[in-house]
Amino acid sequence: MSTPRVVVAGLGDSGLLTAIHLARRAEVVGISSRPGLVSGQELGVRLARPHDWVRDYWISFERFRRLDPVRIVHGTLTGLDLDGRSVQVTDADGAAREEPFDVLVIATGVTNGFWRRPDLLTADDVASGLDATHARLAAAASIAVVGGGAAAVSSALNLATRWSEKQVDLYFPGERPLLQHHPRVWRTLRARLVEHGVGLHPGHRAVVPDGFDGDRITEGTIAWSTGQEPVSADAVLWTIGGVRPNTAWLPRSLLDEQGFVAVGPDLRVPGHVGVYAIGDVAATDPLRSSARNRADKLLARNIRAELRGRPLRAYRPPRGRWGSVVGVQPDGLQVFATDGRAYRFPAWTIRRILQGLIVRRGIYRGIRPPRRAVDSRPNGPAGGNGTE
Repeated sequence: MSTPRVVVAGLGDSGLLTAIHLARRAEVVGISSRPGLVSGQELGVRLARPHDWVRDYWISFERFRRLDPVRIVHGTLTGLDLDGRSVQVTDADGAAREEPFDVLVIATGVTNGFWRRPDLLTADDVASGLDATHARLAAAASIAVVGGGAAAVSSALNLATRWSEKQVDLYFPGERPLLQHHPRVWRTLRARLVEHGVGLHPGHRAVVPDGFDGDRITEGTIAWSTGQEPVSADAVLWTIGGVRPNTAWLPRSLLDEQGFVAVGPDLRVPGHVGVYAIGDVAATDPLRSSARNRADKLLARNIRAELRGRPLRAYRPPRGRWGSVVGVQPDGLQVFATDGRAYRFPAWTIRRILQGLIVRRGIYRGIRPPRRAVDSRPNGPAGGNGTE
């Protein structure tokens, strides 16, 4: 049998790991709108401490040892020919091309706020965006965070921790935020928010301007549909959950009613041999949890099994949200189980053990250091230190 050709459409967290698992068993082509891994994780750290965030969440593809055999196309996906088994791509130079496949992995993720967009970006684009957002918040004396999800809570706490002199307020529509987490999680994080002076405002549902999806930081007045008096802030951070799947390039027949890719328990798209989906774009369960639960290993195993005519295994989503909510803090990393209980990695374990051994060696199977001791793009924003 000839070597199968696998196209991984999207090299975010889930797509990149899937490509790593398959790189030594197949001819893998990865298609990405980014020049490296630009993770959607840890928004609060990204906003408040971009140098720290870049070190762990923005890594050029050439630094991943297991991606060496993978051919990476920097471009935008524009179409899928299911009968001809190829995807259409417009590359970074504007040239249209087709990439044939035996197996297709759809991992194009979602659009959410200003921090997760589908645009084709260079390394300089990513760096300048990080710099501009951080500078915008640094210049504000008051910051209002609107939203009730993990991104909102993380942003409020990290901004208040970074700038104790600023007034940071968190406005959320229900009695508590983090409704997809166990109630214990909010009780724990509420105490930290209060400790750092964050104003907490339950029962506030913002009037969102028509056509606005939180794609930028605004300033000025926020009106409330829940009857409260309007408030003003120098910077308004909209983390309002306007998630949209990046599936405009796909046939409608592959999508569910919300536009996410329909998949079976084995992560295959029903009725299409050799077509799979993973990550936030895949409708695996109401939380689309394959993005956060290492389903990449299962997917790679199922692809190899299908090519050999063997049975596939089912993805079993967890019963609730788990993991970090606010990212690494000065005292370490707090991780929450599905029952809301918190477990802490002490600060001294983060760099060498958690990131060095578990993540970089264990999960990614080896990441090379930057080519220069100080490398501002793509290992840090302008003026950043790219050392490990």
